Amino acid sequence: MIFADKLIKLRRQRGWSQEELAEIMNVTRQSVSKWESMQSLPDLDRILQLSNLFGVSTDYLLKDEIEEIQEEIQIHEEKENDSRYVTAQEAEDFIHAKRKIATPLSIGVFLCIVSPICLLMLAVFSDNNIKNYISENTAGGGGLIMLLAFIAVAVGIFIFCGSKTSQYQYMEKEILNVDSNAVKKARSEKESFSKNYTANTIAGVIICVLGAVPLFAGAIINGDNDIVVMTCLCISIFIVAVGVMLLTRVNTINNAFNMLLQEGDFSKDKKRRNTLVSAVCVTYWLSAVAIFLLWSFLTNKWNLTWLVFAVAGVLFPAVLSVVEHISRKK
Repeated sequence: MIFADKLIKLRRQRGWSQEELAEIMNVTRQSVSKWESMQSLPDLDRILQLSNLFGVSTDYLLKDEIEEIQEEIQIHEEKENDSRYVTAQEAEDFIHAKRKIATPLSIGVFLCIVSPICLLMLAVFSDNNIKNYISENTAGGGGLIMLLAFIAVAVGIFIFCGSKTSQYQYMEKEILNVDSNAVKKARSEKESFSKNYTANTIAGVIICVLGAVPLFAGAIINGDNDIVVMTCLCISIFIVAVGVMLLTRVNTINNAFNMLLQEGDFSKDKKRRNTLVSAVCVTYWLSAVAIFLLWSFLTNKWNLTWLVFAVAGVLFPAVLSVVEHISRKK
């Protein structure tokens, strides 16, 4: 039984109203009401006065309150003890590893984005009276081989980068207790990197936006010519890939600082919600790949089915926001 319940019980046993108890205690009725509704606790002098008035010990009045406070302190200490200590050397090695893989990782992302270009160009050449030079089967097979080759190289890069940082996976998922000197050094390095990060982010976003220009230009110049339109589309894909490559490189390094300092998307609260979000992300993109492959093999329209990834990319932020909202409620 908490203090508020005990006070109500003792008052009613005496047959007093809140106004009568307030008069005896020389306080306002609102003060008594707040005590009994758990909005506040009386100070020490009032506790002693209530103890004498009702003939009970102060321990009886406050025992549960003290235990509740001690329990909160214990929970806080347990959370601190559950955190993983990161030494200054571990922090330095982690940042160095992330800097080292930033460029290869961005190249892998670039290869994934440009991988359909050969398939698209060969498909449009095959469909536009150039069959004397290349058959439809050769175009589809050759384009698919190139796509898979690009993806294979990209996957190889991702595996290589993952092997270099696999020992630091806990940085992203666990609550950290980082060495104070390492925190100071990481903050200093992040500040030094901020200008580079901002410049590359602005450049990457501008390049991605300008990526649509060739596609619109092709439609204006000769929208009825499939070869012109497809060539412009491939140029647009290439430009966007360059922009995304810039963004990936600087974000890899910046996220390393955020992981270590537990800021931004890697704050302690967000780390606790990341399990659900990560599971949904993996399921979402695997489903997108499955839909792409199923649709492509059933219809053999490889020049069209790549739009699955464009639609998935547009819808992904909305799906992510819904998942994060649900995880906050939990």
